[in-house]
Amino acid sequence: MNLTSQETMLQIGDTLISLDIIDKKFICDVPKCLGKCCEHGDSGAPLEEGEAAIIKEQYPSIKPYLSETGKKSIEEIGTSTIDSDGDLVTTLINDKECSFTVYEKGIATCGIERAWENGDCSLQKPISCHLYPIRLKKYPTFTAVNYNEWDICKPALLFGEKESLPLYKFLKTPLIRKFGEDWYEELELAAESLEGDKNQLQ
Repeated sequence: MNLTSQETMLQIGDTLISLDIIDKKFICDVPKCLGKCCEHGDSGAPLEEGEAAIIKEQYPSIKPYLSETGKKSIEEIGTSTIDSDGDLVTTLINDKECSFTVYEKGIATCGIERAWENGDCSLQKPISCHLYPIRLKKYPTFTAVNYNEWDICKPALLFGEKESLPLYKFLKTPLIRKFGEDWYEELELAAESLEGDKNQLQ
């Protein structure tokens, strides 16, 4: 692991990680944000090709967990589509919320995850959703791991500051799911080293 000369990115293997992942304090405050990340955005949730294949194949088992409008959207458009940037994403309901969005006590959540929790789907949910507000961008020789700032996540920043929990620790499970235990251990070591350097400068 090493830092770039500008010390704004951390390199672990073939990933370049924004230091915001370490510096930002973050805990999803769902009772306040109401899961609005499932409802808003320029397009659906980014999908990996393998995820899109699983969702399409296992859709009959996911379908019972979805809303009627979600099922109608999927029947018309499909379980995935290509957005204006050429990325593979979930489809949307009337260009608004994700077709897999369901509501529980007014909170938007994921129908795929509900199916997974009951053993009806092998995919927990798209890794892009599990990692949010971290966003991944693949390049020919590396993957960029960045923090995506969004106004609807302000309650999460306040909650994270209150509890003093860094974003990378809040997202430990999905980061390990995506990159593995060894990668995450390197990230932890880098974060501890950077924190030690900060303390020495104070």
